[in-house]
Amino acid sequence: MKTYNELHRPQFHFSARENWINDPNGLVYVDGVWHLFFQHNPEATIWGNMTWGHAVSHDLMHWRQLEHALLPDEHGTMFSGSAVVDHDNTAGFGAGSVLAFYTAAGDHVDPKRPYTQCLAYSNDGGSSWSKYDGNPIVESFEAGNRDPKVIWHPGSSHWIMALYLTANRYCLLRSKDARTWDRFQDLELEGVAECPDFFPLADESGSERWVFWGAKGIYRIGRFDGETFVPETDPLTCEHGTNGYAAQTWSNTPDGRCIQISWMAGGLYPEMPFNQQMSIPVELKLAGSGSKVRLTRWPVGEIETLRGKNIRLQTQQIRRGEPMVPATSASLLDVSFDVTNQNSKALHVVIRGQRLVLDWAASQIHFNASPVPKVTSDRPAIPLPGAKTLSLRLLIDKTSVEVFVNQGQMSASFCFLPDACINPLVLEAWDGEQTISHFHLHELTSVWEDSE
Repeated sequence: MKTYNELHRPQFHFSARENWINDPNGLVYVDGVWHLFFQHNPEATIWGNMTWGHAVSHDLMHWRQLEHALLPDEHGTMFSGSAVVDHDNTAGFGAGSVLAFYTAAGDHVDPKRPYTQCLAYSNDGGSSWSKYDGNPIVESFEAGNRDPKVIWHPGSSHWIMALYLTANRYCLLRSKDARTWDRFQDLELEGVAECPDFFPLADESGSERWVFWGAKGIYRIGRFDGETFVPETDPLTCEHGTNGYAAQTWSNTPDGRCIQISWMAGGLYPEMPFNQQMSIPVELKLAGSGSKVRLTRWPVGEIETLRGKNIRLQTQQIRRGEPMVPATSASLLDVSFDVTNQNSKALHVVIRGQRLVLDWAASQIHFNASPVPKVTSDRPAIPLPGAKTLSLRLLIDKTSVEVFVNQGQMSASFCFLPDACINPLVLEAWDGEQTISHFHLHELTSVWEDSE
């Protein structure tokens, strides 16, 4: 059997050639190439022996896995981090060098050693890496402090590092040279831990706002002047579902795009040579302004290059016993439609035998896959607005479905194993009537077709 063609292998989501993966790391765009580093165990399909795996793409869809970038050393195993392009040679490794910031998990080498933050650099566009002789660049603040996310702040001419501390606590550090760092602000993000991200976006009024993000998709939006981050919203949630975790944005992206990818944590891949997968890359934007501003997530346009056969269906009413059944046998789908509820309690979207339930009565969408892998089970459902009409988009792969509501105002990742079915997609009304309109289905092609 060809690699990447196994029974439960995702066909348009990234997964490693073999063995365990988790958090995306070091996301950076360099000279036309998207780099995806990731937590990887090169020895087994379970977590452990963390290194930085490495894959590259020219289109965010077709990935080629390379040799490992960062291996464990005397400071510890290679935990999560980020990467940037040092255009102005602030760190002294050369203009255009790529800098990677990572956590060295010291207690995995010596139980008495703390977690510290370290630096590596590349002078060939991210193909090969050297670790900085002066590591660590940030000593331990608290046990388990980790996951440095670094971004350049032009207004203050400083590198800014967001770092996780413990519980729901984080801090910000700054540096002129990417090697010596000063801690200048502590932050809390209620209900979330690990994997911070910190990035600017323009709201609909054109004002620059800053997003502080935590691993569970909880974030706050505010202002940042290089000295202080001032939150202007309560904690908000954009990424829901049972499986989206540890999202990170790419740095140095072209055309001002803000592109993010998540680990789809906790999926099940029985007896496969690999374990776990990434989400589809999404583009982040801000909708609204002032205190009403919100983050939206939408699949990157590059996914349209995978589209093959398409099916459009006329507006129709569905009732109990009168489902909508598109004429497809494909397992890779990009589906969008609007649903208007007349008097029904729920819409069931049956995906390869598993039920995605739009529960009008409870004002939420949940996935009833069995067995249900729940890594982030405290936020499994998507809360729905009170409107009677909703717009949905579903990206369906071999072992996952990603849901986007109302042009990305809410989104969720769910992993599943398929159950017995006749049709891969069926829309059913639980009772009463619902109207399905603007139904458009695209069958997708595999990104692994030429892989061995």
